[in-house]
Amino acid sequence: MANTPVLMPQMGESIAEGTIVTWLKAAGDWVEKDEPLFEISTDKVDAEIPSPASGYLLQTLFGPGETVEVNKVVAHIGADKSAPGGEPTPPVVDLTPAPPADAPVATTQAVEVSVEDLRRQRSSPLVRKMAQEHSLDIAKISGTGISGRVTKADVLAYLEQPKSAAAQAPVPTAAPAARATTPAKFTYQPGSNDRVEPFTPMRAAIAEHMVVSRETSVHVCTVFEVDMTTVVKLREKHKPAYAARGVNLTYTPFIMRAVVEGLRNHPILNSSVVDQQVVYKNQIHLGMAVALDWGLLVPVVKNADELSLLGLSRNVADLAERARTKKLAPDEVQGGTFTVTNPGVFGSLFGTPIINQPQVAILGVGTLTKRPVVTDDDAIAIRHMMYLALSFDHRVIDGATADRFMALLKSFLQEFPESLL
Repeated sequence: MANTPVLMPQMGESIAEGTIVTWLKAAGDWVEKDEPLFEISTDKVDAEIPSPASGYLLQTLFGPGETVEVNKVVAHIGADKSAPGGEPTPPVVDLTPAPPADAPVATTQAVEVSVEDLRRQRSSPLVRKMAQEHSLDIAKISGTGISGRVTKADVLAYLEQPKSAAAQAPVPTAAPAARATTPAKFTYQPGSNDRVEPFTPMRAAIAEHMVVSRETSVHVCTVFEVDMTTVVKLREKHKPAYAARGVNLTYTPFIMRAVVEGLRNHPILNSSVVDQQVVYKNQIHLGMAVALDWGLLVPVVKNADELSLLGLSRNVADLAERARTKKLAPDEVQGGTFTVTNPGVFGSLFGTPIINQPQVAILGVGTLTKRPVVTDDDAIAIRHMMYLALSFDHRVIDGATADRFMALLKSFLQEFPESLL
């Protein structure tokens, strides 16, 4: 059996890299195909990556804490334990051209500069696009982001420097140089009594992804109040039957079913923006945010429009459980076309969630509470009420369209058809 390369998997459309958290096997260990080999972290998932083949782990090319581009070789597996893993792999892994024979040996300082340049180039898609549009070399820009990454603010500051220098040329001053060395953001200096914890790889990736989303989409939020009394009654009525089939019937499948109906009638919310074009998705893949002790994951219920309420319930329970145990497969956290997040389980009335790129909308679900409500016949009744908040990209979705979508969700949930159970 020839050596099998182990690749950094693609964990989402907008994810270009992953950080190795730990290797679950050591060099020289035997590993079975599909056995967990190493653990990675991105802003979408913490996951155990299975081995692509059975064999000995000959060589690991990156250690814990290192960030690696997707589809890059991170290790090699082979049948012969004695085979040196390092000898056949460099031509495959190291794509850097070899120096001429008469070239001087690289010094340690040169290697460090090269690593730093690579780190800066690992910027967001937005930054790389800006650099391309302005013909900039990202490696020459000083980054103030996580691990020295170049941010949008860094690019804008870099673009302003030549203009400032030109404007001040007749009267040389120290202002441009001072501005170039001024941090692009305020920083806090920890005190002696403060406890400092570095970002985990997942937290760092989430932070970057959220900033990119706010820089990319024009966020607007609309909030609707929904009477969930009908859904509460249906859930209580059918919960025993679902339990008999091994499924815990929660409110999430009801909301997802309403979202499916809304996306069918308003497909603009099931789209993405690509080069000033709107791409309408033919399939409805619903992301569901799952809060964990170490971060937030968004596994995806594929083809949600083709599933019954029972099917949605099974998928929701299965994905949530495997997210908590780090058993999600790479394709289960990518391909989402719309996301539902439920901070209401922690008691939040409603929030204004940030859109999960490259989607154009996200639904936030508030807590379910009993409140006195004035009914249509002017009576006062105790009803089960809930707030739903929709964050949407105002570049492509108008307020009227967003409110029509929400009105449909409200009507569907308040008159939820029992036939769907």
